[in-house]
Amino acid sequence: MDEKKGLYIVLISVHGLLRGQEPELGRDADTGGQILYVLDLAQQLIRHPDVRQVDVLTRRIHDKRIAPEYAAAIEPLAEGVNIIRLECGPRRYLRKEVLWPYMDEFVDKAIHHVRKQGRVPDIIHSHYADAGYVGSRLASLLGIVHIHTGHSLGRVKLKQLLARGLSAETIEKRYNISQRIEAEELALDTAALVIASTSQEVEEQYALYDNYHPGRMKVMPPGVDLSRFMPLHHYETTPSYKKEISRFLEHPKKPMILAMSRADERKNVRSLLQAYGERPALQERANLILVIGNSDNISEMERGPRSILREVIMMIDHYDLYGKVAYPKHHDSDDVPNIYRLAAKSRGVFVNPALTEPFGLTIIEASACGLPVVVTHDGGPRDIIRLCKNGSLIDPLDITGMTHALINTLSNKGQWRRWSKNGIKGTEKYYSWPGHIDNYIKEVHRLLHKEERHKVLSMKNKLPMVKRLAISAIDNCLTGDETALKKLIKNLYLAKDQKLGFGVATGRGLESSLRILRKWKIPLPDVLITSVGSEIYYAHQGRHMVADHSWEKHINYRWQADKIITLLSAVPGLRLRGRQEQAQYRVSCFINPNKQSTIADVKQLLRTHDLHANVILSIQINPVSYK
Repeated sequence: MDEKKGLYIVLISVHGLLRGQEPELGRDADTGGQILYVLDLAQQLIRHPDVRQVDVLTRRIHDKRIAPEYAAAIEPLAEGVNIIRLECGPRRYLRKEVLWPYMDEFVDKAIHHVRKQGRVPDIIHSHYADAGYVGSRLASLLGIVHIHTGHSLGRVKLKQLLARGLSAETIEKRYNISQRIEAEELALDTAALVIASTSQEVEEQYALYDNYHPGRMKVMPPGVDLSRFMPLHHYETTPSYKKEISRFLEHPKKPMILAMSRADERKNVRSLLQAYGERPALQERANLILVIGNSDNISEMERGPRSILREVIMMIDHYDLYGKVAYPKHHDSDDVPNIYRLAAKSRGVFVNPALTEPFGLTIIEASACGLPVVVTHDGGPRDIIRLCKNGSLIDPLDITGMTHALINTLSNKGQWRRWSKNGIKGTEKYYSWPGHIDNYIKEVHRLLHKEERHKVLSMKNKLPMVKRLAISAIDNCLTGDETALKKLIKNLYLAKDQKLGFGVATGRGLESSLRILRKWKIPLPDVLITSVGSEIYYAHQGRHMVADHSWEKHINYRWQADKIITLLSAVPGLRLRGRQEQAQYRVSCFINPNKQSTIADVKQLLRTHDLHANVILSIQINPVSYK
């Protein structure tokens, strides 16, 4: 790293709706706490004196159903911080489960963005499994450090869905869970640091993975912008949004049981409604306020959130909770702190009954506003309650236990005041952004300056930065003249002009190419094109080559190697070469020029059988003798 330039950090958050002004948190299952964390992290990082540039890479979306801001290629967040939206897949908005086929395209567009910056990032920090895949590929191709944050994990979700009775086939069809888990395994394999929000996340959730390496994991609770989340006594007027909630209620002055989340099955709103609906004593003591995303038009929402909201309405009707439950249709980002303060003013309680909760961001926000909490015993809430001592933990599936905890919190006035004060003090002490960023930058410097990485980082792949690329074959081009080769290597690798890249293109396979490069003491090229163009590899940290999977997918289209081999085996004058000379996307044959068949004949034969392949004639240095 050039200390004079300062750190260049790239954050990747592919899915959801990500914008700087009034983020639509809770709009759907993909636009939740992760979005807010990434936005806040980017803007807080740039305030650190060691950081010069932060880019947030996400997907660009052109869709009439959503705001036009998501189609802007660049959105400035602050000086030195930009949201960069990359074209990836269809123009329309897509939920995360169906984005997987387009992730290699995102990698390509990200490399193109890096090239335009004229500087390779020092750190790539990926968020969630899809970005984990992208971050792994970019880190490997560019030879830089990868940090990953899972936010939620596929193996955990799979266990929970199976426990709820869903079949493996249904889960796979609905969530593409195997692709997600494989992407998470890849991210854990390549990441130099995995940031978790809780110790439970490390010890119980990441431990389910084959690539579980606790030595590379660090617990760093997420920061919260506490300047927005202050207790009521910091404000002279009564919090706004009161009318929006009161219009649902017969007795709006009762204490509030507040739940705030997006409309997602994992948030487990049904269990909360069941606990409230089956206990008249709880209904008598408090109103239930459900702020579960925006539902201006339920019929136009995504299927998942639409299903949750319809279930909420049906349960309210089933338990006849009209006048006792509020479920406002819309709220803005600026309304959120006021909703917490309104609940605190009513001497209410915040409840989070989620099945899994890796961060617990809403819990921290509510606590900072002086609202005691009753929260799930999973993940982040464990640490929040342990550190802040401002509420109680519950089993989200224990309806009776949830009811008792809520009644206890609402009934004990002395405990309520103590928990309220503890939450305000505890969040300031343990969950402020300055502390989070200081720890983050310390870890970044540790990674960049570790002795075993120091040499590696000086050998970043310069390919994205080059303006010219020199390409050579191997046999009788690079090889054959040692004196000339040494001069060429000196000019290529020791020249001051770092805008010149070097590549090798050969008919040899990868292993054969590497073997002869080692024999002639030729350093790894920036790019290696093998098997007559059917395979492309990039140098990773000067030690090994990384395959271009996008190219593989491209040439795999309508490729039928077995049929081609069967057809060519019967052509006079062609003889298939040995197995070691074949490749996944290359069928190699010897041709006898004395026989009747020509290259034109082979092309015609393939076309008439609807077999798609390029036919290339290569002259072998040592001719084969036919008998």
